[in-house]
Amino acid sequence: MTEPLRVVIADDQALVRTGFRMILTANGIDVPAEAANGDEAVAAVRRTRPDVVLMDIRMPQMDGLEATRRILAGGSADTRVLILTTYDLDHYVYAALAAGASGFLLKDVSPEHLVAAVRLVRSGDALLAPTITRRLVERFARRDDLKPIVHRELSELTPRELDVLRLLATGLSNAELAERLSLSVATVKTHVAGILAKLGLRDRVQAVVVAYETGLVSPGGAERR
Repeated sequence: MTEPLRVVIADDQALVRTGFRMILTANGIDVPAEAANGDEAVAAVRRTRPDVVLMDIRMPQMDGLEATRRILAGGSADTRVLILTTYDLDHYVYAALAAGASGFLLKDVSPEHLVAAVRLVRSGDALLAPTITRRLVERFARRDDLKPIVHRELSELTPRELDVLRLLATGLSNAELAERLSLSVATVKTHVAGILAKLGLRDRVQAVVVAYETGLVSPGGAERR
């Protein structure tokens, strides 16, 4: 029998935590711990090793951004962080994605969307729709086009993988990538998996961030060769 998905909820509002817990447990998702601040979130993750953390950004003592950094840098390789925010395209969201979070949810999310999002992120996918990811990264990515950051592993990508990464960063889905490159969807997924493995990334959201911050793709969607 498959073990239930396990989620830690980190939010400084008790009513928010209670509401999310009720929704998740009603759908067969275990909530082994809750946290009211970033310190408690880090401790809870280390103690319970959950599959996913629902992480609020604005919390006392330690905010969700710093907690995300510590969780993902602290050996919790199998834990995914899903950021909770009140504001769409909050600049903190980009910082959280760059720190390794797998996506974000607005706090007024519907129960059905919450459950689906947690399951999607746990499966290894990224929550953000490709077009939302692109818009988010374009707004907050580095804009000094003359001095792109060189990612030390980028040279390990094959020419085809670089093509896939460029197009992925412009907001194309796997199906759209397959059509553009005249490949099967399965082959595209293999290329995406290879890119993530070589760059040491968790998901395609982080791949988009790397594509912009290395200058492989510039804000506005212009691809660099």
